[in-house]
Formats: sequence, structure tokens, C-alpha cells
Amino acid sequence: MLFQQLSDEDYKEINENLLAGKDTIDVLKWAYGTYQDGLVYACSFGAEGMVLIDLISKVQKNAQIVFLDTHLHFKETYELIEKVKIRYPDLRIEIVEPSLTLKQQKEEYGDELWKRNPDQCCHLRKIEPLKKLLSGYSAWITGLRREQSPTRSRMQYVNKDNKFQLVKICPLIYWTWEEVWDYIKLYNLPYNPLHDRGYPSIGCENCTQPVHEGGDLRAGRWSDFKKTECGLHQ
Repeated sequence: MLFQQLSDEDYKEINENLLAGKDTIDVLKWAYGTYQDGLVYACSFGAEGMVLIDLISKVQKNAQIVFLDTHLHFKETYELIEKVKIRYPDLRIEIVEPSLTLKQQKEEYGDELWKRNPDQCCHLRKIEPLKKLLSGYSAWITGLRREQSPTRSRMQYVNKDNKFQLVKICPLIYWTWEEVWDYIKLYNLPYNPLHDRGYPSIGCENCTQPVHEGGDLRAGRWSDFKKTECGLHQ
């Protein structure tokens, strides 16, 4: 079932009938059964990412997982990826990089572009590399949850992704933040230690700040701008 072949009614049928009442494992089994090697998980290695990696490993132990390396991530994020590779040796973890190095971006767009135009920086270092990668797939998995923000509150298990012309699958839409952490603790999963320091959502180091207890989960992302998404899910 390719993006071009699915109508709005098809998405409705899948979500309201085929996958209605199903849990995350059921959704993943359907996704890998349907798309097989045409399915990829784009992971940021946040808390939701660790849950999905563990669940995916139970369904498709050699699944393809990609990480968008902007070259601006926290060192803790890179360290976590190495821990994940050791714990899940069968997973195929690919690091995807922008076409421009930070030096080239500085020469072409000016120094510290993220401070002046974060949308353009995200486009160059995240959206363009992911778009190029996804062109070789039929569907992709994300860790979006409805609770995360108003823009994500209407996500379905299976979504029409017009930006990348793919089917977007979101197995965690009904999970709460508490449930994410209950799972991490229950299975003793590795996770980014920045979560313990007030960072619920972790992106590039230059654009991520800690959040006061009880604050919006994404309030620490691009806090100096009216921006809550990097553009991958808009």
C-alpha cells in the first residue's frame, strides 16, 4: 500500500477498523508485515525513541533505523547511540548527515544560522537529508504522541505524509509521558541522562533548553522563537 495508492477512505479504514483497539506491538507487526524492507524508523533517541527501539526489536530484530546527525547534538546523545548499538546488535542503525558541513554552512549562510533563522537551519540539516533518504522507502515510523503538543493531538496510527510523499506510522500516539517512563524503567532501557536534568525533548544542543517542572514538554525547543517543530512533522 504505497502513498500514491491510498485514498483518504483507505486511511480511515485502516485506522478506524483494521487497527482500531490494537496496541503498539500490533501496529508494528502490521507495519513490518505490510512494508517489510520498505519501512524505516527515523529516531531521535529521546525517551520515546528508546521505547520504540525496544518494541521494534521484538517485532523486526534487524529493522532499519536512521538518525539525523546535524553535527550539533549533545555529546550525551552520541554516547547513547553507541549504547544502543551494543544492546541491539542486530538493528541496522544508519547515521544520516547533511550535504553541508558546519563550515560550509557558515561560509554560505553566515555563522550560527540557528540563532538567526532556525527554520532554514533545520531545513538544511534535517529536512533535506531525511527527504533524500526517505525517497528510497515506502513508509516511515516516528515516535510522535498526541499528548506532546496541539499540533500532534490528531495523529493517527497511520497517516498521509504529504511533505515526504510517504505513509507515516505513529505507534505511540496513545502513550502518556508517564507510560513512556514506566516502560523504560520496567525494562531497564538505556536513555539520555539529559532527561534527568530537565530536558524532556532533546534536539540540537544550540536550540534545546531545560524545562521547568510541570512545563510543556516541548517548551525547551527553540525557546527564543515561535517555533515548536523542526519541520519534519508539519
